[in-house]
This record gives sequence, structure tokens and C-alpha cells, in this order.
Amino acid sequence: AAYMSPEQAKGQRVDRRADIWAFGCVLYEMLSGRKAFEGETVSDVLAAVITKQPNWAVLPDTMPAAIQRLIRRCLVKDPRYRLRDVGDARIAIEETLPCEGGNRVVFPPEDETLVRVQPSRAVGSRMQRSVPWAVAGALLLLAAAFAFAYFQARPVGVQPVRSHILPPSGVSYSFDARVGGPVISPDGTRLVFTARDSSGRETLWLRPLDSLDAKPLEGTEGASFPFWSPDGRSIGFFVPGKLEKIDIAGGPPQVVCDAPAGRGGTWSAKGVIVFAPSVDGGFNQVPAAGGTPTPLTHLDASRHQNSQRWPVFLPDGRHFLYWAGFLARFGPTAGTDGIYVGSLDGKSGKFLLSSESQALYVPPGHLVFLRGGVLMTQRFDASRLELGGEAYPVTGEVANPEMFRLGHFSVSQTGFLVYRPTRSQRTRVVWKNAAGEKMGDLGEPTDLKGIRISRDGRMLAEVIQDPQSKNYDIWLVDLARGVRTRFTFSSSADLAPVWSPDSSHVAFASLNREYYDLYVKGATEAGDPDLLLASEALKLPTDWSRDGRWILFGQEDPKRKTGWDIWALPFEGDRKPFPVLRTPFNENYAVFSPDGRWLAYQSDESGRNEIYLAPFPGPGGKWQISRGGGRDPAWRYDGKGLYYRGTNGNLMEVAITPKGSTAEAGSPHDLFQAGNLEAQTVERDYDVMPDGKRFLVLESEEDTPTPPALVTHWAAGLKK
Repeated sequence: AAYMSPEQAKGQRVDRRADIWAFGCVLYEMLSGRKAFEGETVSDVLAAVITKQPNWAVLPDTMPAAIQRLIRRCLVKDPRYRLRDVGDARIAIEETLPCEGGNRVVFPPEDETLVRVQPSRAVGSRMQRSVPWAVAGALLLLAAAFAFAYFQARPVGVQPVRSHILPPSGVSYSFDARVGGPVISPDGTRLVFTARDSSGRETLWLRPLDSLDAKPLEGTEGASFPFWSPDGRSIGFFVPGKLEKIDIAGGPPQVVCDAPAGRGGTWSAKGVIVFAPSVDGGFNQVPAAGGTPTPLTHLDASRHQNSQRWPVFLPDGRHFLYWAGFLARFGPTAGTDGIYVGSLDGKSGKFLLSSESQALYVPPGHLVFLRGGVLMTQRFDASRLELGGEAYPVTGEVANPEMFRLGHFSVSQTGFLVYRPTRSQRTRVVWKNAAGEKMGDLGEPTDLKGIRISRDGRMLAEVIQDPQSKNYDIWLVDLARGVRTRFTFSSSADLAPVWSPDSSHVAFASLNREYYDLYVKGATEAGDPDLLLASEALKLPTDWSRDGRWILFGQEDPKRKTGWDIWALPFEGDRKPFPVLRTPFNENYAVFSPDGRWLAYQSDESGRNEIYLAPFPGPGGKWQISRGGGRDPAWRYDGKGLYYRGTNGNLMEVAITPKGSTAEAGSPHDLFQAGNLEAQTVERDYDVMPDGKRFLVLESEEDTPTPPALVTHWAAGLKK
């Protein structure tokens, strides 16, 4: 602020004369030993710049008059009367500089020859000889100061300024874990984010930061994990099965290549995109213009990696940062989970540091990453690929959906930070009737992640995260007495409970080995659970048939590259599982109809999550039930209707009429606003009692989502 020109301080248009003002401030400071404009706060300094004059009396009495005139010309508040060109300042300074042999330069009238004159001894006082050299030193230090401030993104005299970025009118942010957070352009002038309009349509939106308006990028329905081109003119993103790009100036999206389930991309200045094509695997590279991708890296089995994701190019365009590790998805990470450096030659990555999310590079040499939920920064030499010094906190409470390892933060190369503050983790279970009226709370708020009601309506299974260890366990609640009892005691995560038809047992997923396997345990039993199914794939149970014969589960198999598929496990006989629905799209969260003839499930084949109906075990067709998006289906107790979450968070209901081998669906309608949690990706955040008259809903202690935060000059004040 102390070096801003008056027109800058007023927010007016600026040109190179603002740089001349700053030059005058530095020259004044070098010769007087104090700043030209001072104050206790930034506001006081800016007020002085606009309304006050420097203290001219503190300049040296013996300073040449030409230098004083130069400073005054540089610090004229009206830019129309300010020095026009810094070249004129050079001439004024050189008039006072001694030349070789003790001469000084004299600029004669036009067309005369440049001559050297012998200075008089009276002029050669110590102060007069030292002042010109001080001026020359000022020029050198000024150049260094401007270079440092520009590349370090740490403006002198400027403090971080924080603000919130509100969504466009009539639009709500959509920061589901499966689409990612807001991303700022490299030059810090624009923001891209996912948002939902009043019709429920989700697209990418573009917001210039110097404007209050934002616009949707047409053709980007179902887009996720956007990333910028290095020149800021294009945006890469993923849709189901594809990597695409779009020019922000206009035009439809263009397909770059196939990507079954993309997990991040980065775009080099040389026109190469490195991206993670799937959930479990290494990176591919492809020309930004499009083409056939080629494998680039492979998982490092010695470090127990089952995923590499979120690449970010370094300045040389050959090396890139990325997150890699064992994607346990829930709970604490392993010691080798964190940030690595890879290269376009495909050599094994170099481990840098442990982190819960991706890392971003900020010139001239810092990394920004998450650790313990806190955004950290640490020095990094991009040429030697080495860290330096200690890591220091930037800000806390940054959202980081654990199963994706993608922190919702973004930095520009010009000193801007955008991040999404984490929502309150403490949630409560609320009773509601079919009209949405609150009927009471069930227990105290805790770190609840999901709930499932037993078939007899007497018990509730809860998934709770321990606030200290960050591990997930299943607890059971007696709904009549309100007593909560711990059900699982594993040191690894236990998730996705489903009840047996007689409410005597609970099936669930547990990370006792490298992958989540299926287990079962009696609701009143002590001891260890029984293993149902183990395999090298992520498995999460979603329902247990009323006749007790089948357990449905979602599976994500890294070998097949088909995303999430729906499988059935026979509970009798050889217990050999088989696929029910397996397509290039993500199908999951399947639930049986009460008579066991139908499956309701969630799929993204249309480009966004919708609810579908299909016969079990098949074959047969399928019918889309939801409109405008939906997730987490649950059957009505009589089998004549479905509930599901709409894209606006409302609980929806739709009538279902089976007719032989087909079924008819009515028009979905809202029941009520079912809590205020962000979209869940594993656990159900609501459930319905067997009588269909009461609902249990998870609600956060926070009433409304917090919009993204924008921090200007975020690095100012950090410990060097």
C-alpha cells in the first residue's frame, strides 16, 4: 500500500505512470530513510497516499536540486502532471553522476557535442559524491524489489484480504465430492466452478473476478474436476467416460480422449495433458489437441499404491506433482501416502511429503497442500525437486472429501487463493413426519456419516467417525430407549451397514486387508465378525433381500475399469457373487423392492446421477424414475413407491406400479427438505421407518453452506 499511486488507491484506471510513482516512493525512502507515506493500518496508508504530501524536510540539505525536482515530479498526485517516462529520470540522475577520471556528464544544448568538464572542489563534498551513488543503488534495489515482489507474490506493505464469493442469482454451488471445488485461473482473473440452476441442471460456470456476473459454459453438463490451460483460455474437465476441453471465449466442448473415471488433469505449455484416467491406476498422457492416450506411470507396489491422481505440472513442463498412495478412502493415510514428483519420461516418482490431498506449486518456489485439515505451505526448489525449511500454516478448515484426496483449494500464480471452508462435521439425527415437520432429535450431535433403520424399526445402525483417530466404526441405537452401543471395534474403517430381514444381523464393509471386504455379525453378539467375501476390489453392501437370499453390493474393480457396478452375493450355497449391472458407467446404491423382483439404483449414464428401476435378477429393460437428478433410493414399505434425494437436497417420492415384466412410474414430487448435508458418496443420510410415516434425517449443525473464500495476497505475512 505504501507504494500505490493515488489512482491505484482509488481503484481507478492505471498505466505506467503508477510505476513512476512507485519509483519515486522508493527513491524518497532511500535518500531519507523513511517511507513517503506511512500509517498504522493499510487504510491509514492509503488515505495518506490520496490526501497528504511527503515530508520534504527530511531529505538531505546537500542533495542536488535536480534529484529533489525529480522526486517531486514522480510524486505528483495528478498523473497528468507526473513525470511521463522513467527514461527522463535516468537523464536527471546521470547529470549528477561522476564519470571516470572525476568528470561528470553534462548534457549540452541540442546538436552540440557531449563534453566532459572538471568539477570544482567545492562541489565534490562527501555528501554530493555519495548521493548520486545512493540514487544508482536505489535503481538497482528498486529493480530487485519489484522482481521479488512480482515473483514471490508477497506484495510489500500489503496484508491478506479475505472475502466470500457468493453464487450467481438463482444458482446454487454444487461442490459434491465427485465434481470438485472451485478452481482459479493461472493469472488469478477468473474462477470456474460447478453450479446448479433453478431447473436442477448442473454445469460448469465461469466467473471473472472483476465482475459480479457469471455465465454457464454450455455443453458441460455432468462435468467434474476442471483444470485450466496454462494460458487461461481453455478448461479441461471430465464427463462420464471422456476427457474434454472447452474454450472460454465460446464454442462447444471438444473430446480429447477416453477417460473411464477421470481423477484430475494438468496441461503443460507444450500442449501435453497428463491425467488420471481411472480411480485405481497410474497416469496417461495425451496431446491437448486430442488423440490416443499413452500410459505414462504405473502404481508402485512397494509403496502399497492403488491410486495416482491430481497431477500438477511444474514450470519446466516435464515434471509434475501428484498424490499417490493406498486409497483407503476413509480415515488416516499411510506413511507413504502423499505428494510425489513424476516426469514425462515415466520414471518412478520421487516421494516429497505426506499429505491428505493434492499439492499445488506457486512460483518462485512454494508448495501448498493439506495436512491435518490445515492448508500448509513449504519452500520447494523446482529445479532440484527438493523441499526446504519448515511447513507453515496458511489457513485451517479447508474441505477435503476423504475418499477423493482432493482438497477444495486453488491458487493462482499471482497471489490469489480460493478455498471452500469445511462444513461442520457434527451432525444430529432428526425425526420428521411425512410433511417434513420436526418431531424431535435422537441423541446429541456427533460425527455421524450415515444411518440405516432395522427392518423391524427397533434399531438404528450409525456410522460414526472418531474425532481423534479419524477411524470409522458402526454403532447401534435402541430407538425406544435412545441407548447407543458400539458394534465394531476394528482399528480400520467399518462402513455401509445393512440389516438382515429379521433384524438379527448386520452386514458391512471393513478395511481389514488392502481392500474393503464384506463381513456379517449378529446385532447382539460379541467377538469378531464373520467374513462373507474377500477380493481385490472395493466393495460396499447396499441391501439385503427380504427373503434373506441375496446381499447386494457395489463394487469398483480396478482391473475392469468400469467404475462402480452392482453385484449380488448369494447368502446360501457356494456364495459365489455375480454381476447384476455392469456397464461403462457408475451404477451403485441398489436396493430391493419388498417383493424382491425389482432393483432401484443410482446411475450416471445420462451425465448426472439419476434413479433407475430394473428387474432382478434380470434380464430385462430399465426405466428412469427421477427427473433432474437423484441419488440414494429407498423403497416405500408397501413396494408401491420410491424415495430418493433430489439434487436440491429435498426428499422426493414417486409412485411405482409394477405391470408384469414392466413398471410404470408416476411424477416425482417433493416431500420436504431432508437436512442440509452435502451430497454423500457412500452412506445414506436418511431412512424411513417401516410404517412409512416417520423419517430419520441427518442434519448438520451448520444451517447453510459456506461459500468459497477468496484470499488476496495470501502469502503476505507468512514466515519466510
